[in-house]
Amino acid sequence: MRAAGLAAGAALLALLVALFGAGLAARGTGELRIPGAGATTVLRVAVFAALALHLGELTGVAVARGGPLPRGGPLPRGGALAAALTGAGACAGQIVLLAAVSGLDLTEVYGTVEGRLLLAMANAFLLAAGCVALNRPAWAVLPLAVVVGAEALRAHPEPYTPLFGAALTVVHLGAAAVWTGGLAHALRTMWLRRADPAGARRVLARYARLAGRLFAALVVTGTLSTLRRLPVDVVLGTAYGRVLIAKLLLVAVVAGLALAARARLRGGADATGPARVELAVLVLVLLVSAILTVVPDPHWLSAR
Repeated sequence: MRAAGLAAGAALLALLVALFGAGLAARGTGELRIPGAGATTVLRVAVFAALALHLGELTGVAVARGGPLPRGGPLPRGGALAAALTGAGACAGQIVLLAAVSGLDLTEVYGTVEGRLLLAMANAFLLAAGCVALNRPAWAVLPLAVVVGAEALRAHPEPYTPLFGAALTVVHLGAAAVWTGGLAHALRTMWLRRADPAGARRVLARYARLAGRLFAALVVTGTLSTLRRLPVDVVLGTAYGRVLIAKLLLVAVVAGLALAARARLRGGADATGPARVELAVLVLVLLVSAILTVVPDPHWLSAR
């Protein structure tokens, strides 16, 4: 009962941060207010979460092939279909919201770059759901790759090196989604196979090896993206800079928790505790990342 109450409280707090985070970050910066920023953030959190859960399930199955499964049968499935449908619904919701805040009708929205990209993402999520429904879950990798690519293009409409920025985002978003969703899938597998503690630890150990490479990719792409998007003179004076600092602090906490979990695994101890906290903080990183896609591009303030 207490755990359910804590979960409900955390969900409510996350919703409030999503709804008001962009506005609070922009307070005192002089930046223009973004119409529908709160609702857009909520919908993008849903898209990122759906992508992470679906890619995480696919990755978990692939990682498990690298070693023996714990006793108790095959790896768990079941979340991919719901995740893909949720992602499609969130993309459709963004199209409707874009129409509402811009004063355009839906057919006119489809004529905009962002409208076309959101439509492509919604259709790609539906294709991924179809792959799962047809019992061909591995085929969903292709439409999910389309989702990642379309989101990267949508996030980089700026005239300066947009393709380079989009390429960085493809790697960054893909790595973050696999890290978060893969850990969620690993922890779920461990819980379902808790009767075999040694085998469950092996599942987390195999995931940890992959997570190290994902973290390296995140650091490199995140650093390059920051250098090209955030002028040094406006780090603290823009919403983008403030939200990015919050994200970096959370990523540092995640890295520390991941190292703690690895140390426990090497010592033969139970690493479930640090891994669970790591997943909780990764969810916060996902939330802050969604806010980061909503706040204004900081270059305009630097150029004033």
